[in-house]
Amino acid sequence: MGRPSKYPAEFRTEAVRLVLTTDKSIASVARDLGISDKTLAGWVRKDREKQTLDALPGALNEHERLELKRLRKEVADLKVEREILRKAAAYFAKETTR
Repeated sequence: MGRPSKYPAEFRTEAVRLVLTTDKSIASVARDLGISDKTLAGWVRKDREKQTLDALPGALNEHERLELKRLRKEVADLKVEREILRKAAAYFAKETTR
């Protein structure tokens, strides 16, 4: 897991809303809020990417994307475990035939 965010989700959402709904620049809004303009630009970029993904026909919502990510990780872990068990079974089968 990544490092927990220094800023609450509500703060990030409101900062992005300010950039998108006003004619102020990212740097100006960031300066007003006392945060780095690079940080705010990253939040805005992620929000725009999320909106683009949500606008696609048949797109998954955020909850579904998180679930899919979790399931893919679980499948990868299960494949590793299966491979370990396969090798262990082959090893013990070889040992019993000696």
